[in-house]
Amino acid sequence: MREKLRVAAYAVCVRDGQILLARSPAQDGTPEWVMPGGGMEHGEDPYDTVRREVEEETGYRIEVTGLLGVDSSHRVFRDGFGRPVDHHGVRFVYEARITGGELRNEVGGSTDLAAWQHLDAVPGLVRIGLVDTALRLWRERPAGGRLGGAPE
Repeated sequence: MREKLRVAAYAVCVRDGQILLARSPAQDGTPEWVMPGGGMEHGEDPYDTVRREVEEETGYRIEVTGLLGVDSSHRVFRDGFGRPVDHHGVRFVYEARITGGELRNEVGGSTDLAAWQHLDAVPGLVRIGLVDTALRLWRERPAGGRLGGAPE
């Protein structure tokens, strides 16, 4: 079985009761909301990753204001050829504020739409589990940066 480690960094940007999200097609093609952010490039610091990824996906420049926590997920799934993959994801979740740029959609990337969503509307959105994890980290601010019973 092939092993895959993916390290990524994401930003929680909340203002005026809204959170900045990006939309990505799922493996079955169904659009789902995701946190703006993404995978680290070799040699890149996660702090630089989150700033680069948010700008790529949303058009905004951000200031990282804190590390909310680190989330880890481990699962086995099948790749596009039906082969099992043992996937381990390590995700840095930062809090950030917008400092410049203009909201726009990513072109030719992993997302197709960036938008502000009302916090109270998030439970009704089709979204990945990391959105809920990131919001819990933002709301609860656990001292150790880790949630107990965090959704995958």
